[in-house]
Amino acid sequence: MQRVALITGSSRGLGSAIARRLARDGLAVAVNGRSAEGGAADLARVIRDAGGVAEAFAADVTDEPQVVELVAAVAQNLGPIDVLVLNATGPQPDAPLTDVTWEDHVAQLDFFVRSPVLLVRAVLPGMREKGSGRIVHVDSEVVDRPPPGRTAYATAKSAQIGLARSSARELAPLGITVNAVAPGFIPVERHVDVPDAERSAYLATVPAGRMGTPEDIAHAVSFFASAEAGFVTGQRIVVDGGRGLT
Repeated sequence: MQRVALITGSSRGLGSAIARRLARDGLAVAVNGRSAEGGAADLARVIRDAGGVAEAFAADVTDEPQVVELVAAVAQNLGPIDVLVLNATGPQPDAPLTDVTWEDHVAQLDFFVRSPVLLVRAVLPGMREKGSGRIVHVDSEVVDRPPPGRTAYATAKSAQIGLARSSARELAPLGITVNAVAPGFIPVERHVDVPDAERSAYLATVPAGRMGTPEDIAHAVSFFASAEAGFVTGQRIVVDGGRGLT
């Protein structure tokens, strides 16, 4: 039976690269965005045109009723979820610490802690019944290299890692693995053009000598999502071209 993957926030950017990669790996892919039209529908169509299986599903993954409906809709249309990739994100405003309010923190925690909690709770019965499952968090290098002005984002991402590791310990006896992939700076993910001077300064910190791409992240997610990765859990791969070594 074909395995099914739900990738949250996959209508564009990094999530779309992950969806395309898992489709190439032979999984039926549930493309998720706030709307099932536009980017989500277009990506599902591209995957189907390439011979894969994909459908678009609309849901705000920070809203519990919508999460429950999303998981049920995926199961009804594609089958029970075998792989859950927690990629959805929201605005990440820069602000000095003195201007960051508790509400700013909550906004980040909604995407990176609340949403994973809701989604894991929703997919867990199906994975428990199968005796297997793959959960992959997408966090960020900011946990290891927090830049000024990103306090709320870095804090929420740190909490997400704690959630992933504690979940991995608890779910391992059920045959469910939980791992994390931490992207370095990926310009396409943020939909920005990097000025030449900024690009040169960044490349000076990366031993690999090039910018990262969404496909680099998708390769790592593909490994954690694979059936062969069943003995790997509670781990985190930082995909940054070696920048963390400098």
